[in-house]
Amino acid sequence: MLSLRSGIFPTPRGLSLHDFLPTAAMNEMPAPSFVTDAEITTRVDAHPGGCALHQRRLFTRLLVAGAAGTAAGPLLAREGVEVGGISKFAKFYPADQVEADAGKQYAQLRQEANGKGALAPANHPQMLRLNTIAQRLIPYTYEWNPRAKQWKWEVSLIGAKTINAFCMPGGKIAFYHGILAQLQLNDDEVAMIMGHEMAHAVREHARERIGKTMATRGGISIVSSLLGFGDVGRTLADAGGQLLTLKFGREDESEADLVGMELAARGGYDPRAGVTLWQKMAAASKGAPPQFLSTHPTGATRITDIEANLPKVTGLYARAEKPPVRYRPPEAGNG
Repeated sequence: MLSLRSGIFPTPRGLSLHDFLPTAAMNEMPAPSFVTDAEITTRVDAHPGGCALHQRRLFTRLLVAGAAGTAAGPLLAREGVEVGGISKFAKFYPADQVEADAGKQYAQLRQEANGKGALAPANHPQMLRLNTIAQRLIPYTYEWNPRAKQWKWEVSLIGAKTINAFCMPGGKIAFYHGILAQLQLNDDEVAMIMGHEMAHAVREHARERIGKTMATRGGISIVSSLLGFGDVGRTLADAGGQLLTLKFGREDESEADLVGMELAARGGYDPRAGVTLWQKMAAASKGAPPQFLSTHPTGATRITDIEANLPKVTGLYARAEKPPVRYRPPEAGNG
């Protein structure tokens, strides 16, 4: 069973999505109070920038040298988006280790928020909302990464004005109150963000980025060590501490947009919300760009890419079971 009390839930097995959905009455319950404007100092910039183009050229030369494999070949025809296989660079860093590292850093964030009264209780309407959406999307991550079936998925709502959200390896999801309240996101838009962040996790972009960083720093000596000719323990330890400040490249972001759009559509949320979401992001960036936009560049190109791929997922959305309950966004400036 999924547990809404803790915000932590195991994989649903053999149960209907209706077993986990809150009733309409929950949408009308008074919101338990919690701090929504805390100063959170734990760094959670999970979407680093950097020059991905230069790095990819370097890694291509390493691949030609036989140090690592290329991404998996074309997948068999399937309904939905097409993004190819997971990069072989992800194999440079153990999945168990990156997930364990993520769990520790996620726990640090929750501990800080809880100590400041800024960790939303499980019965808060916005927590119920986030859990409901997560529960509808999670089963569709398994096709993208079988490891997701064993992850201990967790959702947290952090009471800070920051416009940000992320999903760390192992299914550790966090939304900041600011992204829900300031952008007044509807459920479809929340699902698009959550699907995007889940996509980073199931496509193992963190492992890939760490692997590429290791290759860049160590060059051929790192590859040789990985093949059994040396000790890479220090390099692995250094890489594991980067998860909360790790940034993804533009290519990773584009891939996450597409996979996230499919996850949302399969979960019964309108993928066209990707357009309105990024329009809201663009409007929010007119002043000081929010943290989310530092590595999620908005603009006409991103919206155009989403619109171009909508035909690939509209059929999935049309056939999907729609959520029986819709939630309102929090009032701006309130819990």
